[in-house]
Amino acid sequence: MEKISNKFYTGERSLFHSENLQLDNCEFGEGESPLKESRDIELANCKFGWKYPLWYGKNFTVSNCYFAETARAGVWYTENVAFKNVKIDAPKQLRRCRGVTLEKVDFNLAHETLWACDGVKMNAVTALEGDYFAMNSRNMEINGLTLHGNYSFDGAQNVTIRSSKIYSKDAFWNSKNVTVTDSFIEGEYLGWNAENLTLINCTVASHQGMCYIKNLVMKNCKVTNTDLAFEYSSVNATLTGKVDSVKNPASGKIEAEEIGELIMEKDKVDASATEIIAGGKRIN
Repeated sequence: MEKISNKFYTGERSLFHSENLQLDNCEFGEGESPLKESRDIELANCKFGWKYPLWYGKNFTVSNCYFAETARAGVWYTENVAFKNVKIDAPKQLRRCRGVTLEKVDFNLAHETLWACDGVKMNAVTALEGDYFAMNSRNMEINGLTLHGNYSFDGAQNVTIRSSKIYSKDAFWNSKNVTVTDSFIEGEYLGWNAENLTLINCTVASHQGMCYIKNLVMKNCKVTNTDLAFEYSSVNATLTGKVDSVKNPASGKIEAEEIGELIMEKDKVDASATEIIAGGKRIN
């Protein structure tokens, strides 16, 4: 494997179609697609300053590197890419990639990031301004994510999330087979139109959250500042704390320490299809 150190590259496709390179302390300035169509590349302590640096590639390891805001849409259509200790100030990173590993990565302008990727492992990742983060991605294993950004995980499938903090309006819309454990989730309209959404040992705060869900499971979850919850959802929930209001669940069982208001409109749902218990007593 050839090693290249302390080089500065400019111009379009400066290292196009490269193979078996170790790049250390190199900088890529103005010029699109410097490593497009490349294979088996190790990047350490490098800086990317322009668009589309790692497209249509295979087998990249990227450590202690920096992607400037102008390095937009940096990694698309690439297979087997691993980032560690990387700072990314550019949006639209990682789209339609397969085999993605992210460890200690900071996405500081994360909107439209991680779209339609398959096979993603994330540990200790921070994503700020992350609107539409992880849309339509699948087969994701996530630990220690901190996310600020609305509409996250829309259409995602087969996702496990642990020990994370998610601040996101409309999180998990249209998702399928998502399990979140030991995490904090805050945002309006959580989980609408999802299928098989499971929350375990989580704290949830959501206006009109958990509605229109097919097979919602909540185990030992604390709910705060949550109202008009569970509308038209099939749900099995064991909750601590107070739910401000529950409205028109479709079926199942909801057990909470306290429910401030129960709204069951007989012309909208069959009230007998859902067992609702507050403070140890059935209230419907």
